[in-house]
Amino acid sequence: MPLKRYKPTSPGRRHAELPDYSVLSHVAAEKSLLRPKAKGGGRNSQGKITVRWRGGGHKHQYRVVDFSRHKDGIPARVISREYDPNRSAWITLLHYTDGEKRYILAPISLDVGAQVESGDAAEVRVGNTLPLRRIPLGAVLHNLELTPGSGGKVARAAGTSVKLIGKEGDRAHVRMPSDEVRIFSTECRATIGEVSNPDHKNVKHGKAGRVRHLGRNPKVRGVAMNPKDHPHGGGEGRARVGRPEVSPTGKLAKGGRTRRKRKPSTALIVRRAGKGRR
Repeated sequence: MPLKRYKPTSPGRRHAELPDYSVLSHVAAEKSLLRPKAKGGGRNSQGKITVRWRGGGHKHQYRVVDFSRHKDGIPARVISREYDPNRSAWITLLHYTDGEKRYILAPISLDVGAQVESGDAAEVRVGNTLPLRRIPLGAVLHNLELTPGSGGKVARAAGTSVKLIGKEGDRAHVRMPSDEVRIFSTECRATIGEVSNPDHKNVKHGKAGRVRHLGRNPKVRGVAMNPKDHPHGGGEGRARVGRPEVSPTGKLAKGGRTRRKRKPSTALIVRRAGKGRR
């Protein structure tokens, strides 16, 4: 899906490359699936900032998305493909034959009017959700469960997918978007296809105001701060960092390992991503 460029009527338009929203259904969101969404401004329950440079932005309503897809044996028809302000991918509205309505992540090439289903008896077709034991090797998947029945957790961002590359008994080998190979139970469910809006990573907002509408505040470099505010701060004039670059709390910020030692799920990793493969 190509990005849309505009006539350079202003500096913000000249440099912007934005998604082509013409592929979406121009309908109002399903009211029964909307929930209020409060802003946190990057703060925790104590009111302390735990994620910096967040705040403001346009008011959002949360769309309830069905990541579990446990409504087995009941076919549903795709009614619309919609924008969701809470995620990078598009979402799709389903109307089930029993009258229920649910949102799901929209896969690429799942058109309005198509029929989808979930469960063991479902066909291996884009938009259908099945356990890994029913999916053939080489299939491209998204919305994969980490444990059976937990709901999809893996490969939910725009343009992402995983690939089923092997099965051994009740264990399946899945290649992640990072090129890591990981073991999952064959009872874990996944949806066939790749997540929609793959050009999200190439979007250029064109102006600072559009980023502020998304709830992101300007960032301040650590070297521009005082020593009490950041490990890189202080010094006379433009002082270099003089040490490995770190976060405000001292964690390595450029390639340092952050995974906890002896984490139980390490046993499920067959091959690590990046330089530290094993």
